Amino acid sequence: MHWADVAAEHLMKKGNEHVLATAITPSGPIHVGNLREVITTEAVYRALKDRGAKAKLIFIADTFDPLRKVYPFLPKEYEKYVGMPLAEIPCPCKQHDNYAEHFLEPFIHVMDELGIKPKIYRAYDVYKEGRYNEAIKIALDNADKIKAIIEKISGRDLPDDWMPFNVKCEKCGKLYGQIYEYEYPSAKYRCKCGHEGIIDLRKSLVGKFPWRVDWPARWKIFNVTFEAFGKDHAASGSSWDTGKEIAKQVFNYEPPMPLVYEFIHLKGKGAMHGSTGVAIAASEAIKILPAEVLRFLFMKYEPNRHIEFDTGFSLLDLIDEYDRYERIYFGMDEKIAGMKDEKRVYELSQPYGVKASSPIKISYRHLAIVAQIAKDFDEAIEIIKRKVELKDYDETRLKERYEKIIYWLKNYAPKEIKFEVKKEMPEMEINEKEREFLNELKAGFESIEWDAEKIHTTIHEAAKKVGMQAKKAFSLIYRLFIGKDRGPRAGYFLQSLGKKFVMKRIDDALNA
Repeated sequence: MHWADVAAEHLMKKGNEHVLATAITPSGPIHVGNLREVITTEAVYRALKDRGAKAKLIFIADTFDPLRKVYPFLPKEYEKYVGMPLAEIPCPCKQHDNYAEHFLEPFIHVMDELGIKPKIYRAYDVYKEGRYNEAIKIALDNADKIKAIIEKISGRDLPDDWMPFNVKCEKCGKLYGQIYEYEYPSAKYRCKCGHEGIIDLRKSLVGKFPWRVDWPARWKIFNVTFEAFGKDHAASGSSWDTGKEIAKQVFNYEPPMPLVYEFIHLKGKGAMHGSTGVAIAASEAIKILPAEVLRFLFMKYEPNRHIEFDTGFSLLDLIDEYDRYERIYFGMDEKIAGMKDEKRVYELSQPYGVKASSPIKISYRHLAIVAQIAKDFDEAIEIIKRKVELKDYDETRLKERYEKIIYWLKNYAPKEIKFEVKKEMPEMEINEKEREFLNELKAGFESIEWDAEKIHTTIHEAAKKVGMQAKKAFSLIYRLFIGKDRGPRAGYFLQSLGKKFVMKRIDDALNA
């Protein structure tokens, strides 16, 4: 059984109505690592719906969180906004309502492309609407109990006068105000800026819970029954450990069923973190990967396994692997040993449900070659037809892949796969052994069907016949066509160029 179905089965034992929550703080580009939380939760939501449960998926954007520091991607002048709520900070590009929306809007677009349709809440608005007001009173009335829970479980020592609420200073607008005297509905506070004031806790946006209190309060406010979160929140003494006790002992609410997931690693650089720049934004990932493949990346792994996200050659392998699952789902290929829940993985990878469309018949790796040979999509289709019959092909889907691979080639592809076909014979010296090889290759090419595998085999046979190392033979071919010693898989490459073009270039070389 797929992991999402296992989680759904456990939830169904608790009842038939569920609220599944996912949340992200839009303090910077929302990356692929953040995406795991949303997709993991949404997969369980789908599994519940498949079982007839009354399930609701919500997404909470923590827009009331303060800006923690000036991140590497921000100009120095943002130093003055550190400590202010994200929703009250100007947009870096001046095209959005505020700082939070600058990062949130692209991610919402990604969710839409991935077929994820939650009810979206912005924490700033939720506080503004007064939905936290009751929880704020409960928390402040039980401040000593919350302090004791956090100190005991986390091992932290909190100040004697610590209160579970950060006041938004009326003077500087930052969430640095600390309550030193409380009698509901009033509270006196001091801010780091030196200002002292009194707030009416019945009014909106006067302050915000710290994270360890905000999280359990949110569970009760939204009736959350399930939440996935990263392993950092699940470490001993972390916010999950304190949160579930605060939920039970203070807010009288049973904590949601958890599902802990591992981090996404950027290959060669470690776990993704937006604040350090070691990340790929989700809005970038969707530009280089079809939505169904991006979902597939998360569906095929158990949440407790870390994932290496690679924008290099492994990306091509990932898409070809997805295509294999698709062919198996539609009965075109046999299941491969070691595959697990392959049909369910495929179903949960589809943004908007399984479509009875013809699977893509051309590998992404080959498409990467074609995209560099063709001047546009129409010419790419003509080249592809040399290898594959496209009688019933899905033009929209193939064009999407073509556009994504063009973007990948321009921005992420390793230099080894990038090339430019020389329109004319490059200036180069050809020795006798190479000339002998080219004559043998020409004779071999003239007698074969123009197929990638046959082309590849013929190159090896011609090299062997004249006593030339295969490595040198392939290097000569690449120099003839792209002016480099290395290039894409020769069989697919030469097939894509077309037999007429290849034979003419060999003749040009022999006559040089």
